[in-house]
Amino acid sequence: MNQDSIKLVEQYYAAFNGGDMESFLNLLTDDVIHDINQGKREVGKDAFTQFMACMNNNYQEQLVDMVIMATPDGNRAAAEFVVLGEYIKTDEGLPAAQGQKYRLPAGAFFDIRDNKVARITNYYNLQDWIAQVSK
Repeated sequence: MNQDSIKLVEQYYAAFNGGDMESFLNLLTDDVIHDINQGKREVGKDAFTQFMACMNNNYQEQLVDMVIMATPDGNRAAAEFVVLGEYIKTDEGLPAAQGQKYRLPAGAFFDIRDNKVARITNYYNLQDWIAQVSK
Protein backbone atom coordinates (compact mmCIF):
# COMPACT_ATOMS: atom_id res chain seq x y z
CA MET A 1 0.00 0.00 0.00
CA ASN A 2 1.13 3.52 -0.72
CA GLN A 3 1.75 5.36 2.55
CA ASP A 4 1.62 8.85 0.93
CA SER A 5 -1.90 8.20 -0.34
CA ILE A 6 -2.97 6.78 3.01
CA LYS A 7 -1.53 9.85 4.76
CA LEU A 8 -3.42 12.14 2.34
CA VAL A 9 -6.75 10.43 3.10
CA GLU A 10 -5.97 10.54 6.83
CA GLN A 11 -5.35 14.31 6.55
CA TYR A 12 -8.57 14.72 4.56
CA TYR A 13 -10.66 13.05 7.25
CA ALA A 14 -8.77 14.69 10.14
CA ALA A 15 -9.58 18.09 8.62
CA PHE A 16 -13.22 17.03 8.17
CA ASN A 17 -13.52 15.80 11.75
CA GLY A 18 -11.80 18.95 13.02
CA GLY A 19 -14.15 21.23 11.09
CA ASP A 20 -11.14 22.73 9.29
CA MET A 21 -12.78 23.35 5.92
CA GLU A 22 -9.87 25.42 4.60
CA SER A 23 -7.40 22.54 5.07
CA PHE A 24 -10.02 20.03 3.91
CA LEU A 25 -10.65 21.89 0.64
CA ASN A 26 -6.93 22.53 0.06
CA LEU A 27 -6.44 18.76 -0.25
CA LEU A 28 -8.55 18.73 -3.44
CA THR A 29 -7.54 19.35 -7.04
CA ASP A 30 -9.26 22.34 -8.64
CA ASP A 31 -11.07 19.95 -11.01
CA VAL A 32 -12.06 17.44 -8.33
CA ILE A 33 -14.84 15.06 -9.27
CA HIS A 34 -17.43 14.42 -6.55
CA ASP A 35 -19.84 11.54 -6.96
CA ILE A 36 -22.59 12.26 -4.44
CA ASN A 37 -24.09 9.23 -2.74
CA GLN A 38 -27.03 8.03 -4.84
CA GLY A 39 -26.95 11.38 -6.64
CA LYS A 40 -25.29 13.28 -9.41
CA ARG A 41 -21.66 13.91 -10.27
CA GLU A 42 -20.29 17.39 -9.63
CA VAL A 43 -16.99 18.71 -10.95
CA GLY A 44 -14.75 21.39 -9.48
CA LYS A 45 -13.66 22.66 -6.10
CA ASP A 46 -16.31 25.41 -6.13
CA ALA A 47 -19.13 22.85 -6.46
CA PHE A 48 -17.61 20.73 -3.69
CA THR A 49 -17.27 23.81 -1.47
CA GLN A 50 -20.98 24.60 -1.95
CA PHE A 51 -21.91 20.96 -1.22
CA MET A 52 -19.91 21.02 2.02
CA ALA A 53 -21.48 24.33 3.09
CA CYS A 54 -24.92 22.72 2.77
CA MET A 55 -23.78 19.61 4.63
CA ASN A 56 -22.21 21.61 7.45
CA ASN A 57 -25.40 23.69 7.73
CA ASN A 58 -27.70 20.66 8.03
CA TYR A 59 -25.60 18.00 9.76
CA GLN A 60 -22.98 17.61 12.47
CA GLU A 61 -20.87 14.55 11.77
CA GLN A 62 -17.79 12.78 13.02
CA LEU A 63 -16.24 9.83 11.22
CA VAL A 64 -14.89 7.02 13.39
CA ASP A 65 -13.52 3.48 13.08
CA MET A 66 -11.59 4.53 9.97
CA VAL A 67 -9.84 1.96 7.79
CA ILE A 68 -7.88 3.31 4.81
CA MET A 69 -6.38 1.34 1.93
CA ALA A 70 -4.42 2.41 -1.16
CA THR A 71 -3.15 0.81 -4.32
CA PRO A 72 0.62 0.20 -4.51
CA ASP A 73 1.03 3.01 -7.08
CA GLY A 74 -0.93 5.44 -4.87
CA ASN A 75 -3.35 6.49 -7.61
CA ARG A 76 -6.41 5.14 -5.83
CA ALA A 77 -7.50 4.77 -2.24
CA ALA A 78 -10.55 3.71 -0.27
CA ALA A 79 -11.83 4.29 3.24
CA GLU A 80 -14.43 2.51 5.33
CA PHE A 81 -15.80 4.20 8.44
CA VAL A 82 -18.82 4.88 10.61
CA VAL A 83 -20.61 8.24 10.52
CA LEU A 84 -21.81 9.46 13.91
CA GLY A 85 -24.16 12.29 13.13
CA GLU A 86 -26.87 14.65 14.21
CA TYR A 87 -29.48 15.97 11.79
CA ILE A 88 -29.77 19.63 12.81
CA LYS A 89 -31.59 21.39 9.95
CA THR A 90 -34.00 19.94 7.40
CA ASP A 91 -32.36 19.15 4.07
CA GLU A 92 -34.58 19.67 1.03
CA GLY A 93 -36.52 16.55 0.05
CA LEU A 94 -35.61 14.66 3.23
CA PRO A 95 -37.46 14.06 6.53
CA ALA A 96 -37.77 16.96 8.97
CA ALA A 97 -34.74 17.54 11.18
CA GLN A 98 -35.33 17.46 14.92
CA GLY A 99 -31.82 16.83 16.21
CA GLN A 100 -32.02 13.11 15.42
CA LYS A 101 -28.82 11.14 16.02
CA TYR A 102 -27.66 8.48 13.58
CA ARG A 103 -24.92 5.90 13.21
CA LEU A 104 -24.23 4.92 9.64
CA PRO A 105 -21.63 2.66 8.02
CA ALA A 106 -20.10 4.37 4.99
CA GLY A 107 -17.28 4.21 2.50
CA ALA A 108 -15.43 6.42 0.07
CA PHE A 109 -13.30 5.85 -3.00
CA PHE A 110 -10.59 8.23 -4.16
CA ASP A 111 -8.52 9.01 -7.24
CA ILE A 112 -5.30 10.74 -6.26
CA ARG A 113 -3.23 13.00 -8.50
CA ASP A 114 -0.21 15.12 -7.50
CA ASN A 115 -0.81 14.22 -3.82
CA LYS A 116 -4.32 15.70 -3.90
CA VAL A 117 -7.80 14.19 -4.07
CA ALA A 118 -8.92 14.27 -7.72
CA ARG A 119 -12.12 12.23 -7.26
CA ILE A 120 -14.20 11.21 -4.29
CA THR A 121 -17.14 8.85 -4.46
CA ASN A 122 -19.09 8.44 -1.22
CA TYR A 123 -21.44 5.61 -0.40
CA TYR A 124 -23.83 4.93 2.46
CA ASN A 125 -27.24 3.31 2.66
CA LEU A 126 -29.66 6.23 2.28
CA GLN A 127 -32.66 4.10 3.24
CA ASP A 128 -30.91 3.14 6.49
CA TRP A 129 -30.28 6.83 7.24
CA ILE A 130 -33.91 7.76 6.46
CA ALA A 131 -35.14 4.97 8.74
CA GLN A 132 -32.90 6.20 11.57
CA VAL A 133 -34.01 9.85 11.35
CA SER A 134 -37.68 8.99 10.83
CA LYS A 135 -38.12 7.26 14.20
